[in-house]
Amino acid sequence: MKVLLVNKFFFLRGGPEVVMFGLMEALRDAGIEVRVFAMSHPDNIIVETGDNDFFPSRVDFTGSFADKAKALRRVFGHGDVVSCFKRMLADYKPDVVHLHNIHSQLSPVIGELAHKAGIRVVWTLHDLKLLCPAYVARRPDGRVCDECIAGKIHVLRHRCMKGSFLQSLIANMEARKWSRSRLACNTDAFIAPSAFMGEMMRRGGFPEDKLHVLTNFVDPSKLQELNRLANHTPAVGDFFLYAGRLSSEKGVVTLIRAAKASGVKLKIAGDGPACRELKALAANSPNIEFLGMLTPERLVPLQLEARASVLPSECYENNPLSLIESLCAGTPVVGANIGGIPELITPGVNGQIFESGNVEALAGILRCFRDSEYDRASISREAMHRYSRGVHMQQLLKIYKP
Repeated sequence: MKVLLVNKFFFLRGGPEVVMFGLMEALRDAGIEVRVFAMSHPDNIIVETGDNDFFPSRVDFTGSFADKAKALRRVFGHGDVVSCFKRMLADYKPDVVHLHNIHSQLSPVIGELAHKAGIRVVWTLHDLKLLCPAYVARRPDGRVCDECIAGKIHVLRHRCMKGSFLQSLIANMEARKWSRSRLACNTDAFIAPSAFMGEMMRRGGFPEDKLHVLTNFVDPSKLQELNRLANHTPAVGDFFLYAGRLSSEKGVVTLIRAAKASGVKLKIAGDGPACRELKALAANSPNIEFLGMLTPERLVPLQLEARASVLPSECYENNPLSLIESLCAGTPVVGANIGGIPELITPGVNGQIFESGNVEALAGILRCFRDSEYDRASISREAMHRYSRGVHMQQLLKIYKP
């Protein structure tokens, strides 16, 4: 079997790239030939197969007028992305084209070209883009919104793309160009990393027989570090841990307020556009510590030592890597009751659930949390199996070759 992995970025930019790179390694370890297709970018990883020579040129939505015009053409499937992808298909002749994040910088035209060439097309859904033109089902004022899920497009009405009329207009046109029926026709299988995502796709009218729920597996580098430290597990500390992006939809403001109200110690690992605002909010709280971005070697010991990890999201999470990594470490999770989070937590067994955005509810859980009530070895054992690479690959290969 020959698989072509497609993602708009080919460097570690976020969760989708972590998943894709982990999958690339897993496929190769299974003896499957793999190549990649992405947008040209100075941060891209160079591959021995010379795939970079097939990548379409970089588009920049923030550059000059000419840059923006070129980027706009790409959104609608025009420009060198078509010729470059056709050259890749002719050179490689893959059996499966596995799409990840492709909108805007690449374009769904890739799936259409592969389908017309008789190649099986599989698409992993990392976000709600196929249902929400603004990706996250959240309005600029912070409210969660699922108006577009049923099929009526309201992105322009609410100016969901960063509050901008122009950006929202482009997102509206993109959603109509690449309609759900068109995407479904050109895709053989959609992989939903959570039952929540699968249900949202069903609500959005995508064919149920093309939907497959398959959770992410743990980043190999994290798993390697967990295994290395398995016989040197530190004593449980007196702090709670947040590890992730520092942006408004992640609910870290709610977490900081809850930590201040409950008086618990909180360590925050990560970076993002809300970092300065969050540090200002916690300025007079010596029990709250910002650690910045951490390598797996530095993060894993904290995940092992924390009383619990906290995921206070105020947006529709899919299958959060930080949550499943904490469970694999044996650390219970306090998670918001939103998106795919609650399906991963059994209250009283591997964590607790609270109402998203509710400071008092979260503060109450943090204040009364008793780590001794949780069997950390059992949490780790169950999660290590559930989110193992081997289990993931068994199911994925059935989707590749039904």
